[in-house]
Amino acid sequence: MVTAFILINVERPRLKTIADDLLAIDGITEVYSVAGPFDMIAVVRVKEHEELSDLVTERIGGLEGINDTETLIAFRSFAKKDLGMLWDIGVD
Repeated sequence: MVTAFILINVERPRLKTIADDLLAIDGITEVYSVAGPFDMIAVVRVKEHEELSDLVTERIGGLEGINDTETLIAFRSFAKKDLGMLWDIGVD
C-alpha cells in the first residue's frame, strides 16, 4: 500500500467544488482544507506507485481550478498506539 499526501493550491472560487471532485477520485480517502502555503491536502492510498502517478498527473492535475500540487509519499506510518512505544524509554 502506498500512502501519499497531496498538497494542493486551488483557485479560491473552486475550493468547495474541488474538495467534492477530489473525493470522487478512487484512491483519495480524505480531503482537508488547511491554513498555510497550501489550500488543501488530499490523503491518497493506492496499491502501487504507478497508480499514484496516474492519480496525481492525470486525475488531480486534470481538474479545472488546480493551480499547483506537491506530493509527499509516506515511508512509514505511526498510529497513536505506536506513539507511546516510540516515546517509551523504559523508565518506570
